[in-house]
Amino acid sequence: MSKTALVILAPGFEEIEAIATIDILRRAGIETTVAGTIPGILIASRKTRHLADIDLSDVVENAYDLVVLPGGADGVAHMKIDGRVKAVVERQIEAGRLLGAICAAPSLLLDWEFMTGEKMICHPSVQPQFPSSRLAAGERVVTAANGNLITSLAAGSAVEFALALVWRLMGPEMVEKVNGGLCAKL
Repeated sequence: MSKTALVILAPGFEEIEAIATIDILRRAGIETTVAGTIPGILIASRKTRHLADIDLSDVVENAYDLVVLPGGADGVAHMKIDGRVKAVVERQIEAGRLLGAICAAPSLLLDWEFMTGEKMICHPSVQPQFPSSRLAAGERVVTAANGNLITSLAAGSAVEFALALVWRLMGPEMVEKVNGGLCAKL
């Protein structure tokens, strides 16, 4: 049975974080659905234009092995006020399934008071919101102690982040296979 992933895009999402992750998950054979919080074209953080596969409302009740929250300050601000995003994340956590959050997106977990005991990393611009006991300072990608949360620093760590998600879902052999085409520094 193939693994499934949901990547949620909101207006203002960070392009590199979302697109690199989507690309790498699909290279690994993970059935990846990209859901937009609005219908039609999404304008990303650098004003590039993107179309999601489907509207989030159409998949909000579905179960996925992985849910990914890309960063981007505006994208995260839009996700924070979208009850559907919060519901998807809460259900993912309650089911003990994998959640990935990069850049500013880990701040959603702090705001929503989810996974309160887990260490994570996020973009330096949102790190002051976190108690020091919650930050894995100096790290680029962090897997929480429970193994079901992977967070990452920013756009510059997007490939590492995506490969960590693949490793967690598919194992190190798949990471090696995918990286055969990427040639990323591991």
